[in-house]
Amino acid sequence: MATTKAAGTTSLGRDSRPKYLGVKLYAGQRAKTGSIIIRQRGTKFIPGKNVGRGNDDTLFALKSGIVSFSTTKKTCFNGRKKLVKVVNVETSQN
Repeated sequence: MATTKAAGTTSLGRDSRPKYLGVKLYAGQRAKTGSIIIRQRGTKFIPGKNVGRGNDDTLFALKSGIVSFSTTKKTCFNGRKKLVKVVNVETSQN
C-alpha cells in the first residue's frame, strides 16, 4: 500500500491575493479628500503638498484638488543628493 498519493497534490498550492499596487490617480485628475493616489511598497514617490503617507507607504489626498507630479533634489543622510518624485494635490482657490 502506498504511503502517499500517486499524483495531483502538492503542499505548496496556497497562493496569496494580488496587492494591486501602482498609480491610481494620474497628473491632472481630480482627487477627493482621502482618495488613494498611489499604492506602493517603499517610498518610490514621496508625499508633497496636501498628500499624506499611510503605514504601508500608500499616498492619499489630504484635501480635494488636482494631482500633480514633480521631481526635486533631496539630500540624503550621507550628504549625497538624490532625485526624488514628489506627489502634490493643488487646491483651487476661488
